[in-house]
This record gives sequence, C-alpha cells and structure tokens, in this order.
Amino acid sequence: MVIDCHQHLWPPRLLDALRRRSEFPYLRGWTLHLPGEPPYQVDPAAHDIAARREQETAEQVLVSLSSPLGIEHLNGPDGAELIDIWHESALELPDPFRVWAAAPVAEPDPDGLAKVLRERRVAGLQLPATALGDPAAVARLAPLLDEAERAGKPVLVHPGPAPACAPGLPAWWPALGPYVSQLHLSWLAWHVAGRSRHPGLRIAFVALAGLAPLHHERLTARGGNLGPVDAKVFYETSSYGTRAIDAMVRVVGVDPIVHGSDRPYAESADPGLGAAFAHAMRTANPRVLIGEPR
Repeated sequence: MVIDCHQHLWPPRLLDALRRRSEFPYLRGWTLHLPGEPPYQVDPAAHDIAARREQETAEQVLVSLSSPLGIEHLNGPDGAELIDIWHESALELPDPFRVWAAAPVAEPDPDGLAKVLRERRVAGLQLPATALGDPAAVARLAPLLDEAERAGKPVLVHPGPAPACAPGLPAWWPALGPYVSQLHLSWLAWHVAGRSRHPGLRIAFVALAGLAPLHHERLTARGGNLGPVDAKVFYETSSYGTRAIDAMVRVVGVDPIVHGSDRPYAESADPGLGAAFAHAMRTANPRVLIGEPR
C-alpha cells in the first residue's frame, strides 16, 4: 500500500466559507489573498474532488488544512468555525482520502480536538510550525499534543503563514525563506522541549524539517547536543529529491523518511535510491507513523 502523507484538497464548503470572508484569508473567485504573500491564482482543477480521485495512484492519501492560510491562528469564533467546516467537509471525502485534523492555536480546545481524533478517518493532528517555534510555544500547545498522544495518533508539523514580504520578491520566496526557517525552529524546539513532555508522541515534519537535521555538525560546534536519533520523529519528503533525501538518510537513517507529495503544489518524485528504499519511504515507514502494522 502506497501512502501519501501530505496533500491538500479544499472541499466546496471550505471554498465557499473563504469566499464569504472579508478579512484574510479570503478567496475572490479563485484568487487567494493572504497577508504575507502576493495574490495566488488557485487552479480549480486542483480542488476538483472527482478529478483528484481519478488521478490518484496512492492507496491512502492524508489531506490537511493548508496552514499557510493562517486559519489555526485566527482568534475567536472565526478560526473555530473554519476548522469545523474543514473537519465536517473533509471527512466526507471519498477513499483514498483520509484527514489530518486541525486545531485553533490561539485558543486551544483540547476537548474538541479529542472528539475529532476519535474519528476513524482522522489520521492525526496537523499543527503550524509557527505555533511551535520555541520551547515556550511547545509548552503552550501541550494540551493539544497531550490529546494526540492519548489518542495514539501522530502530529504533522506544516509551515504556517508567512510574514509580509517586500514588494517585488519572486513568488517562491515564502516557500524557500519563511517556510523553511519555521520548520527548522519548530524541529529544534521539539527536541529541546517537546520530547521530554510527550515521550510517546509520533511527530512528522514536512519538507524534511527544512533540512534542520543536516545542521547537526554546526549544532555540536556551538555547544548543542540533541542525543541519539529519535525513533518517533519522522521526515516527510515533499519538494525534495535525491540529493536532499540521501543527505538526510546519512544523518537520521532510512526508517524516519516518509513519502509526501504536497499535491497540488508539488508532485511525487522517485528519488532513485532503489526499490527497498522506495518501499520503506512509501509504505513501511508511513504505516509506522500513522500507527498501522508494517
């Protein structure tokens, strides 16, 4: 069974809710407006459920709310309403789609999250890296992390909203700048403060955690020591290929590497590291992450 741990698919009810908004994030037609990025022209076909299902080759696909939208960071009822719409509509998606839950991070609701995590088709909880950027932030979200650990389901750390960029920067700037640094900081914060608080929690960082593990030599040179490789930390591969994945394997090994495409923003790619590695990355390791037998 091939498992894609990271895709995005916006159901019609979520699209409609974003079009009704007058503040960020909002849609006007198919143009997405965010405070930190230039207007983005969404491809309608990317969120055509029937078309995506027909094109899909993985037997299991885990879809998540797009954390760069900033919905998890919204205060008050706005964020909670959009997250409820996400859960209700995403859980109606047909196979092979399963769902990463979302949760407000400005006003955490662990009881509400516990109820969502009991849903069979919910794979785990996605959190924005912007809510886990230092040890104090990890401590603030402990009630949510506790619920995921209690449910035996993993956490996926995804880039959050980008800060406002200077005019004229290329469209890829947020993905190569703020997104990567967010992942890097959240990875460091998890190792400093997260694992000791949540010893049983499985956690995955998208986009190879911004390649944070490759900085282990610099960390050591500056007086840090994160100890042995954490067997419950996983690294999702989206947007990276052979050289980055091979470099990560040299640091953390094969077992933590899990396949994710980030479709529709990127596509699956074979890193060309052999059939045994492909099976580990696409099947065996993702099953361990989501708590299924190998």
